[in-house]
Amino acid sequence: MLDVSRAGSVSPRKALAHLRGADPRLASVIARIGAYRQEFSQPDFPALARCIVYQQLNGRAAATIHGRVEEACGGPLSAESILRLRPARLRKAGLSGQKMQYVRDLARQTKSGALDFAALPTLDDEAVIAMLTRVKGIGVWTAHMFLMFALRRPDVLATGDYGIRAAMKKLYALEELPKPPEMESIAAPWRPYRSIACWYLWRSLDIEVSL
Repeated sequence: MLDVSRAGSVSPRKALAHLRGADPRLASVIARIGAYRQEFSQPDFPALARCIVYQQLNGRAAATIHGRVEEACGGPLSAESILRLRPARLRKAGLSGQKMQYVRDLARQTKSGALDFAALPTLDDEAVIAMLTRVKGIGVWTAHMFLMFALRRPDVLATGDYGIRAAMKKLYALEELPKPPEMESIAAPWRPYRSIACWYLWRSLDIEVSL
């Protein structure tokens, strides 16, 4: 198990107190939704491979394919088990041709040491993004999700996430979906807890909010 204690030391109570005081509109969302209950994964190969499998699929379809790939690998995904399988076997499990290439590139870079999961917790956010996006099929969005949900970084703003953009448009009564510069401006008062704010924004899409 990798050490993520640096990120895990964030106090939800302190974070919520800051967010409530920094942004009245976000405070109304927090009041409606209640306690912060984020589930995390480990910052390891299986978690990142899962991110690739789940790209652009609904949850049920992605879970089915991920389960089939695990079955083909004989258990949790690893660089070694992926590389042992013929590409045709990964395709038979349900991976598209592109995703098969992405997962295999992830496995190759992991095995060669170009992607060092043990080092990731020691790197700053930008260095993590730079390392992850060298893998085919991993863009900034996937890197942001890994930072937030695996490395547990508290101050990530997922500027490429449609849900976050839609939630901001709704909460701040914007005429159109905000672009990254506007998102950064809106989220500036949330620092250093933008990841926690994003969690509430995702959930705000399912409730009525008071403007």
